[in-house]
Amino acid sequence: IPAKEFYDYEAKYQNAASKLLIPAALDEKKLDFIREQSVKIYKSLDCAGMARVDFLVDKDTEEVYLNEVNTIPGFTHISMYPKMWQATGLSYSDLISELIELAMERNNR
Repeated sequence: IPAKEFYDYEAKYQNAASKLLIPAALDEKKLDFIREQSVKIYKSLDCAGMARVDFLVDKDTEEVYLNEVNTIPGFTHISMYPKMWQATGLSYSDLISELIELAMERNNR
């Protein structure tokens, strides 16, 4: 949740008032829908390795919109991508190991 109207460089990296809610503050049915759509989109684009599928939810209608597929998401210790995985119990170092293993498996096919 950006500290100001737009999630710009300052809001992302310099404003401690910006918050990251993992998971998003949505009901479980909406979260399941977004998870299912994320997997479908990832597979339909034939993505491999890491990617982040971003959605926007209209706060008035709760309609879900695909925002973007980011195939090179930020990967620093303060980036959303590793923080989302950490929220599922996968540590930063385990995430790196998993991505390396997936790349090696793809290379050996």
